[in-house]
Amino acid sequence: MEVDPAAPADRPLATMLLLAYNQQAFVGEAIAAALAQTYAPLEIVISDDASSDGTWAAIESAIAGYRGPHRLVLNRNPANLGIGANLNRMVALSRGEFIFIAAGDDVSLPERCERCVEAWLASGRRLDLIASALLDVDEHGQTHGVITPSDLATYRSAADWLARPPFVVGAAQAWTRRVYEAFGGFADGTCAEDLLMVFRAIVSGGARTLSEPLVRYRRGGISRRRRALDADDVIRRLLKNNRSALVELPQLMADARFAGQLEAVQPELEKRMARERFIRDVFAASGMSRKLAVTFGAVAVPVSTRLRVLAYAAFPGLLVPWFALKRRLAQRM
Repeated sequence: MEVDPAAPADRPLATMLLLAYNQQAFVGEAIAAALAQTYAPLEIVISDDASSDGTWAAIESAIAGYRGPHRLVLNRNPANLGIGANLNRMVALSRGEFIFIAAGDDVSLPERCERCVEAWLASGRRLDLIASALLDVDEHGQTHGVITPSDLATYRSAADWLARPPFVVGAAQAWTRRVYEAFGGFADGTCAEDLLMVFRAIVSGGARTLSEPLVRYRRGGISRRRRALDADDVIRRLLKNNRSALVELPQLMADARFAGQLEAVQPELEKRMARERFIRDVFAASGMSRKLAVTFGAVAVPVSTRLRVLAYAAFPGLLVPWFALKRRLAQRM
């Protein structure tokens, strides 16, 4: 479905990519916020990544009868692609110069696109990424304060990025098509594009963070961070992060090489890769003797890290009393 925009020709076409997956309770509000954007010309690409709930029906209901100024593009993946591959598909369906990311459980304020495009144009279109602050909202819609990402204007190189790893939130980012196309799409298995795109922008045209909150970031949605109060939960999260890192660290290495800044980050990224390979291998090893062999053989990984991960992989029962204590303390707070 498409609605051609009727907007001034001297403004760049912007794109909002709205990613949805099992968010039937929230996606209607996210779409309404996208349709209410004050900026034009704007296209909105909505992609349901093979949700197993009623997300697709909620999307169809939210856009039914829309006759506003924004161009709409709908996509429904027949099988779940994951965040990286889904984003690649959405970018291919879009044509805007400046691309916004929106999650299906968050709400973009009406002026979000307007403010970010203004900041981009004010830089002479030099910057490759604009981020903003966010409102911290719970599942009931109550606001709990402001989340402020790192001041990206203070980062000038890959060395800066490594020395002061930035805090970023992809749901409040927008980046240029040119930087995406220059470095290429996301590798299959990419679970978080935000740090990758910030890195790409820093080593290219630069980035900036607006202090004005422009997104209502729903902590109660599928993207929320939960406190780890269970040993099984810690292990699941460790393995999930491990799978992501094994995809994203080589991507960062390739991006640094492309930007001519590999030397500044290669030693540290190789250390991280050694750690992630160790985590993968010690959990995959069958039998205690093999796990110990992997542990003692990973000499590039600090001993404390090896022993901790070995405990998770081989003796998870030993962690139960510790997490029981954590749960008890959390209940008293």
